[in-house]
Amino acid sequence: MSQDPWLQVYDATCRLAQEIAENIHERNRQHRTGGNPAKLNMTIRASLQRLKQQIAHLRERLLTSTSTRRIMQSEGDRRQNLLDDLLTREEQLDASFNKDGTEPDSSRSSLLTGGMDPAGLGNPWLINEPEETRGLGFGEIKQQQQKIIEVQDAGLDALAAVISRQKQMGQEIGNELDEQN
Repeated sequence: MSQDPWLQVYDATCRLAQEIAENIHERNRQHRTGGNPAKLNMTIRASLQRLKQQIAHLRERLLTSTSTRRIMQSEGDRRQNLLDDLLTREEQLDASFNKDGTEPDSSRSSLLTGGMDPAGLGNPWLINEPEETRGLGFGEIKQQQQKIIEVQDAGLDALAAVISRQKQMGQEIGNELDEQN
């Protein structure tokens, strides 16, 4: 029994994606070692375009197959998952191609710069730290939070008293209306 044409195109598309990944890796290696990756850039760009076309072709054939009920729903779902994975792979390859291969990975850079990223932003957890807690220890922050909670509790108690008083007034108005009617 011969293999389904959709699966054959899918396999060829996966091989193309792997070839593109290898070419991007080789381009980045050439860039780091001082080679000229211009020819590889052209090859990768053309291959990425061909990959996009093949993915669009696969999507079109999948829609046709599912709409005409040539394949079962479960097989259509499985193929859609394969296609989604392929789309994700294509986006990753495109991002990797557009990224300049001369810069090392950010995780590698952060190891070499003592936790500071190349842009000098530092620890991302500390970027949005409010002024009130900057420089405070754990115990001091906990005390500050307890004070905030106490103030909020006092505000909620006052609000509860106001609402209770309004409820009582509403009941009194209701009772008076009942008496007058």
